Amino acid sequence: MESCMESIIKKAEILVEALPYIQKLWGKTVVIKYGGNAMINDELKSSVMEDITLLKYIGMNPVVVHGGGPEINKALDKFDIKSQFINGLRVTDSSTMEIAQMVLVGKTNKEIVSLLNKMGGKAIGLCGIDGNLIECEQYKANVDGKDIDLGYVGKITKINSKLIELIAKDEYIPVVAPIGVGKDGQSYNINADTVAGEIAAALKAEKLILLTDIEGVKMNKDSNDIIPALTVDEAHDLINKKVIDGGMIPKVLGCIDALNKGVGRTHIIDGRIPHCLLLEIFTNKGIGTMIMKEKVPYYSNEKI
Repeated sequence: MESCMESIIKKAEILVEALPYIQKLWGKTVVIKYGGNAMINDELKSSVMEDITLLKYIGMNPVVVHGGGPEINKALDKFDIKSQFINGLRVTDSSTMEIAQMVLVGKTNKEIVSLLNKMGGKAIGLCGIDGNLIECEQYKANVDGKDIDLGYVGKITKINSKLIELIAKDEYIPVVAPIGVGKDGQSYNINADTVAGEIAAALKAEKLILLTDIEGVKMNKDSNDIIPALTVDEAHDLINKKVIDGGMIPKVLGCIDALNKGVGRTHIIDGRIPHCLLLEIFTNKGIGTMIMKEKVPYYSNEKI
């Protein structure tokens, strides 16, 4: 009986630990980049959708930006279209663009909207074409000093955030597919991490959270210990020392760019952990790596 009561008391303590974060984040915008394994595993899908719905119900304004790489690959395979990547970006000809838009906007986006609605949220699916939400131009990759044409891959020129603001500040949860639009009306495929960062900056979001398939920034290459918090200067130092390398570099630089454009805190977390968003946002220790301009606590006893 006693152990049962202890368990109940511990649950109450967890709720109390969350209180200062709920107070600080009430009415604030949180942009979540939803990607990786959390988009594939059904249990993780449900876990993430529950977390996002809870954020809305306790007074935050979550905005979801999603990728869809695996689903695009499946569809391209069905049509026997081969993918080529340069600097991590998919070379996108007209056929690939058509399929990417079909999958991202017509399938993945609507599945996420449906899951959120099933959890009791009121989600609305958008892409960058709606209301000229994401204006862009063609992006060219620089390889060995030469500009390489990637086809219909976009570079964001402007985020027209009014539509998202209206939806997010009402009772709805915006879910954004990373398709942009050029001045001529042409659709462009854009990296979802980039879209999330630019939308967070345009909204002056309090938080940008990237769900990934990695635990966070590690102390060193041989360590499993995650660095819970970094300043921008510390992050640059770790890049220079090659502690942060490979695919983690663009994620960290994207976080730094968002911070420099007015986002409060940025997070790189492991989307494979059930309820990863709640654990990162509402516990003092968190589960991933938080990057901020300076280590300024939300409340007096917060340990950063």
